Amino acid sequence: MAGEFDDIRGRLEVIAEELADLAIVRLRESIDAGGHELPVDEKRLTRARRAVEKAINLLDEPDDVA
Repeated sequence: MAGEFDDIRGRLEVIAEELADLAIVRLRESIDAGGHELPVDEKRLTRARRAVEKAINLLDEPDDVA
């Protein structure tokens, strides 16, 4: 049963990476524009990435863990 989530977990890993990349782009844009605070959407992107990473970890758990 553990292998049945491999495809979904792989897609989630790609999504987490895309979210991280986009957050970095937002930070660079803010720095280039002379910003001194984190962009609001970067914070949201980071929270979304963390949520996706939690889902990845949940799918990685053995079946008997609830």
